[in-house]
Amino acid sequence: MRTYAPRGRTPVLRVRLTRDHLSVIGAVTPAGRLLLHLRERAVRGPDVAPIHRAQPVKAFLAAGAAARLRLEQLPGYAPDLNPLDQGVWQHLKHVELANVCCRDLAHLRRELHAGAKRLRRRPQVIRGCIQHAGYRL
Repeated sequence: MRTYAPRGRTPVLRVRLTRDHLSVIGAVTPAGRLLLHLRERAVRGPDVAPIHRAQPVKAFLAAGAAARLRLEQLPGYAPDLNPLDQGVWQHLKHVELANVCCRDLAHLRRELHAGAKRLRRRPQVIRGCIQHAGYRL
């Protein structure tokens, strides 16, 4: 974040420290769509880890969704193969939300929604993130 202070004086930002945070889960599509889900609490394993093997997902795929969806199994932790980790989050943090300093969690939520909305208008950027991670569209 850019700050200003008189020459020769280090700028100091005074903020109240809290443990408040937003957790974001996301997905991208080959068409360049961005899907986000925000929570005001930590995302834990039971929230996401078994979802790909859960019975409702298996039933959804068995009911015909598998014909129109292609699921990609990613390694447990491989940020270089994940278009969200290497591309979309970096773009949101360093382009859409660059130099944003939020007053509180509600302000952060609004700024994140606005940044995601701007990114959604540029599906070519999202597709570029997918291709950069090594996937063909």
